[in-house]
Amino acid sequence: MQTSEALTLRAATNGDLEAIAAIYNQGIADRVATLETQPKSRGEIEQWWSEHNDPYAVLIALQRDHIVGWAALNRFSARCAHAEIADVSVYVERDYRGRGVGFTLLSELARAARRKGFRKLVLHALDSNERGKRLYSRAGFREVGVFREHGRIDGRYVDVVAMERILAGPEEAGF
Repeated sequence: MQTSEALTLRAATNGDLEAIAAIYNQGIADRVATLETQPKSRGEIEQWWSEHNDPYAVLIALQRDHIVGWAALNRFSARCAHAEIADVSVYVERDYRGRGVGFTLLSELARAARRKGFRKLVLHALDSNERGKRLYSRAGFREVGVFREHGRIDGRYVDVVAMERILAGPEEAGF
């Protein structure tokens, strides 16, 4: 599906795992997008991929033939009462951040989530990640709380903000 003049989105395939891992590992190294601190191996990414059968979509964004970002619906909880909730991941290659790639991915991921029967999306972000929080707010997420000293990165405790987006009802107008 074409989303803009130069950016194309499509469902990820097993052949995309190397690029997905590289972009995720940039996010880990940059210390702004995840509580992970060690790069992910091919085996770890393959394990993650094995958990993304329908309805847990993974989308990639391409500029020409180069993967510049990805987004995923992840299982929120194994409890049946949470079956209509998905956790969201979105990562953009360093050189493409701030260019609308993340917003485009999140917008399409929300549409895919609705088609797959999800009612709500949630995410957790480092509270210090102002750029990310602006992106999530622009994509229809709202803050619902902050976990104080929720993780430890490089010897310091960090806060994590919880955000949600309801996929049905009047708050969806315009998306």
